[in-house]
This record gives sequence, C-alpha cells and structure tokens, in this order.
Amino acid sequence: MKHIISATLIFVVLFSGCNKADNKTTSATEEKTLTDDQEQIQNLIRQVLTWADSKNTIGLLPVLTDNHDSIYVGFDLNKHNRNLENLRQTNFFATEFIENYNQIILTLDEGLKKGDYGLWLVGDLPPFFFSSDRSPWCNCQDNYDWNKVEVRVIELTENYGELEWIWGGLNADTHQSWRDFSYKFRVIKENDKWKIAYLSGFDFKKSTSKVG
Repeated sequence: MKHIISATLIFVVLFSGCNKADNKTTSATEEKTLTDDQEQIQNLIRQVLTWADSKNTIGLLPVLTDNHDSIYVGFDLNKHNRNLENLRQTNFFATEFIENYNQIILTLDEGLKKGDYGLWLVGDLPPFFFSSDRSPWCNCQDNYDWNKVEVRVIELTENYGELEWIWGGLNADTHQSWRDFSYKFRVIKENDKWKIAYLSGFDFKKSTSKVG
C-alpha cells in the first residue's frame, strides 16, 4: 500500500509540474505577441510622423481665397479629394481616420462659407482649432528626431489599441516640458495590419471649434 501511495504522489507532482511548465510557455508566448504588436505600433507612429514632416505629406488645409486674395473663403474640394487618396496610398491610416479628416474639412468648409468663423484674413492663423498654431500630427511646434518616439500602452487587444507616445532617450538636462509631453492615439487592425484610427490632434469636436 505504501508503494502505491508513493507512486501516486510522484505522479501528481510530475503532472502538476508539467501543467506549470505549459502555463509558463503560454504566458511567455502571449507576452511576446504583445511586445511584437507594441513594436509594430511604435514603428507605425514613427513612420506617420516622419511622413507628415516630409515633402511627401499633404497640405491639411487646401484653402481657397476670394478674388482679391485677401480672405480665405473655403477649401478646394478637388485638392481635398486628392489628399484623401494620398492618405489611403500611404497605407498608414484606417478608413475611420480618413473619413474623420474628410468630415473635419467638409465641416470647416461649410462653416467658412456660412460665416460661422468670421473673416479669415490671408496670412492670419485659422479661426478654428484644427491646424491652427501647432501641427495636429503631434500637437507641437517643435520636435526631436522622430525615431526618439516611444509608445506606452493604455489598452491593447488583438485588433485594437489605445496608446500614447512620448519622447524617449532624452538627456538628463532636457527641459521637463519635453519629459511631460504625451500624445494619445488609437490603432486598429485592417487586413491584418495595424493602422492609425485616431490622433488627438484630429479630434473632430475640438478641430471644428471656433478659436476664442
């Protein structure tokens, strides 16, 4: 009887050990997948920011002036449609991001034509928040090397992510404002590829609000 009990205990210990080993393997795999996704998203936001800061980017406000070239009266919707196509061709942006930008421009265009924003004199900053005194791509007027951008996960699932990016690799004497800076964005998977779904500088309500 003692031999039977001993054999049973050994079997239980070995079985438990196997289960723990399997659990560790599964956890390690899940952690690696999450890390891979985070790295892909970090590379994506760096690519977007580099593109937005290059000669290949789009003019976010394709303005039209009056006959005297003194007042902005709306937007050139033909140029705007080309902007939408350029955004699609980058393969960086989800459909919902592109449609949100489309609605921002159409709403601002209508508002300018109706006089909702008052007179927008050529050379003045826009009377709405979108692309006014800072770049909506980064909510900034100045930047470091875009390759210094690092991401922090707020929520990340298999097909959806809410994150923020910060400046990484800063020197010890860097001003605290750079250390405190963060920028929220969202990503989704389309056709098995992470794409930008939302950038805080393109928030519809804020972007279409009148300054002042």
